[in-house]
Amino acid sequence: MVCDAMILERIIVHHVELPFSREFSHARKRRHSAKNIVVEVVADQGNLRGYGEGAPRPYVTGESQESAVDGVGGFLENSAFPWHVDSVSAIWQFLDGLPRGKEHNAATCALEMALLDAFGKSQGRSVMDYFPGDFSTGAIRYGAAIPLGGDKGISEISAIIKNLGMHHLRIKMGSDIERSRQALKMIRNIFGNENDLRADANCAWSTEVAFEHLALMEEYDVRVIEDPMDPGDSGIAAFSREAGKIGITLMADESVCSFKDVERAIRKGHFGMVNVRLSKCGGIRKSMKMIDILRRKGLSFQIGCQLGESGLLSAAGRALGLLCGDAVYYDGSYDAFLLKENLTTQNVSFEAGGKAGPLKGAGLGVSVNRAALERLSNPSKRMRVERH
Repeated sequence: MVCDAMILERIIVHHVELPFSREFSHARKRRHSAKNIVVEVVADQGNLRGYGEGAPRPYVTGESQESAVDGVGGFLENSAFPWHVDSVSAIWQFLDGLPRGKEHNAATCALEMALLDAFGKSQGRSVMDYFPGDFSTGAIRYGAAIPLGGDKGISEISAIIKNLGMHHLRIKMGSDIERSRQALKMIRNIFGNENDLRADANCAWSTEVAFEHLALMEEYDVRVIEDPMDPGDSGIAAFSREAGKIGITLMADESVCSFKDVERAIRKGHFGMVNVRLSKCGGIRKSMKMIDILRRKGLSFQIGCQLGESGLLSAAGRALGLLCGDAVYYDGSYDAFLLKENLTTQNVSFEAGGKAGPLKGAGLGVSVNRAALERLSNPSKRMRVERH
């Protein structure tokens, strides 16, 4: 269906809880499910629907499900909200007028996705068509994450990853040096020495623990350490220097969620790479603007994801990844492996070796399973806003 303008009728915001197929852990949390929000845009007399997803995490942007839903509600009360969309510039004008901080990034991400998904469908175009293609690529290769766990869990997940032929590995690390040693040894025994290893400590290390791990990282040829310690830790400058001497790059994740965070990270110079994740950074438009700043300043980046994304965020992450062929790493499209039940009818996954290309179809390229959305959402907390 192609139309000259898209007239929004109502916006529905869902609280959703997505159950995992197994427990997934990192240094901050053990989780059995993900609590996300889904924004549903209904347009053109109910004949058109677009969907977006946000993954609010209190320890990342400070958002909860409730505050993210409230955030979307506040956006819809804004007199500048584009209920009538005749071009994508109407969406950009509204988004660019929102606060530049991180406090509503998951909400912004979900609303942006829903608007772009609906508008793309109305024009028969992919959401990728609305962004610059200077760095675009026809295919990307995703890496795989190995969560914290015992030997059995690591062995089982590693066997799946090896069978898929994936070569970029991100390993969750705790603060126990001997447990880290055992995990790295096991992973190297399973995969050999050809795989590219990253360690993700989720800011769990103190300065002392970080330096204890440095020789271990060098021994097992770990190339990147993500969030080794709190960025305000007084020892991070010295740790960054010592890591650099042995060819290890520090990557910032949860400490870089906004333009201000990007500028601070560049100014301090401790990190050589940033993990850009859609919900954390406020959607595709804000993420690409942040990436442009990193490019200009000579910092590298990866396109990442939140644990517990449904096929909606996976589809948007795929679009961002394909628009950024110069990213060093790509993480995402894991919903088929992590979730007991998905929100999309399509399996947004990758081929052997982690290879993935564009999704077919307009908008995000996926369709929502309405029955699953109803089953996995809380109707008592659903927010519905009609066009004035």
